[in-house]
Amino acid sequence: MRSLTTYLDRLLDGARGRVAAARAALPLDELRERARGVPPPPSFLEALTGPGVQVIAEVKRASPSRGDLAPGIGAADQARAYLAGGAAAVSVLTEPDRFKGSLDDLREVAALGAPTLRKDFIVDAYQVWEARDAGAAAVLLIVAALDDEVLSLLLHEARAAGVDALVEVHDPDEAERAVATGAHIIGVNARDLRTFELDAGAFARIRPHLPDRVVAVAESGVRGPDDVARAAHQGADAVLVGEAVVTDPDPVAAVAALVAAGQPTMTG
Repeated sequence: MRSLTTYLDRLLDGARGRVAAARAALPLDELRERARGVPPPPSFLEALTGPGVQVIAEVKRASPSRGDLAPGIGAADQARAYLAGGAAAVSVLTEPDRFKGSLDDLREVAALGAPTLRKDFIVDAYQVWEARDAGAAAVLLIVAALDDEVLSLLLHEARAAGVDALVEVHDPDEAERAVATGAHIIGVNARDLRTFELDAGAFARIRPHLPDRVVAVAESGVRGPDDVARAAHQGADAVLVGEAVVTDPDPVAAVAALVAAGQPTMTG
């Protein structure tokens, strides 16, 4: 086992502890049975395949790098604002300690009917079924956190649960690993989760390693319309935006501006 020396290691250790506690309260077989009774979610993949660059807007109260961002927001109210602005999907942080999220937040947002991503540090099949039980349409799988065997297992569990997977990478090697699994949606996170440093050139550098069949998502560092336009030029199909929209006093207008920047230019 690796020593807990990075942000990512500590977050993964916390995730394992949460899984152990949840499994002790409700065994996986019982969770699966309950989750299969929840109505199927809308397709996260289809939501990201429209014309232009689709916007995934994030419900995010805090972060390890910035501390509190919007600690008092209601998850459902924030998501409604994003959807009113034209967001194609909503991402919900469910990590409780450093991001101040919860599965209740996920459940509230998914109940609105929009494709909803569970963004957390997924290390166990149990968390995939928690997401399905809460109504999520997709789960985040971070390649840096998983070896190939576990990554493949979690992708299999996602398919069995009827949810999509956003497979997140940070460098070309991780991108090649993600492609090898057959992932349909691959996100390039410009923020290194080991150090939380931002690399503005990450998406442009890694996008050529992703085949055209993949839905490519630019994550982190998207602060305004110019960043969306740049991501579009670099080959992004979608962007995931958190801090810029959760801290804006008018999230409807903030999301609408991002959506507009991602639309294909009309010539005639």
